[in-house]
Amino acid sequence: MLLRARPAPFAVGPAAPAARTMGRMELRLATPDDAPAVQAIYRPYVERTAVSFETEAPSADEMARRIDKALSRWSWVVAEDDAGVLGYAYAGAFAERAAYGWSVTCSVYVGEGAQRRGVGRRLYDDLFARLAARGFCRAYAGIALPNAGSVGLHTAVGFTPVGVYHRVGWKFGRWHDVGWFERALRDEDAPPTRV
Repeated sequence: MLLRARPAPFAVGPAAPAARTMGRMELRLATPDDAPAVQAIYRPYVERTAVSFETEAPSADEMARRIDKALSRWSWVVAEDDAGVLGYAYAGAFAERAAYGWSVTCSVYVGEGAQRRGVGRRLYDDLFARLAARGFCRAYAGIALPNAGSVGLHTAVGFTPVGVYHRVGWKFGRWHDVGWFERALRDEDAPPTRV
């Protein structure tokens, strides 16, 4: 599979802010009260990149609904420091059929001033531990290509590439490919058990 290099995720539009000085980072489960901060992190990905295939940024109310849904069965975690939320990661259903119930899709988003500082890796490590404790076996991630930063993060936390959907999404006047990656969350030989 050919994965092309890509400029930093916020190369489109105004220059990204300078790196944020981070204090002590804490990881915790998200709550609907985090929705405005989560929405502020996600909005530039929607409006200025093809990282997300959404074409209109969801409202804070919609993000609160998404957080509630993820917490109902899977998980949603945030990283924060004294200044506020740095990023978030969440999981959801891989597919609707019952036999897929042990697999999840997951995503991670880090705020513009906190990227390339280990936030994404820490979020994923925490998320995967929570998912494994709930009995989930495999995680899948779709990455709009090219995106060297996201591919690097996902491979660093144990994902391996499984294939590419070519020209699957239309955004900003052109087609985009999506690479799919997978990762084990726990022992694959054991029968699945829901916790």
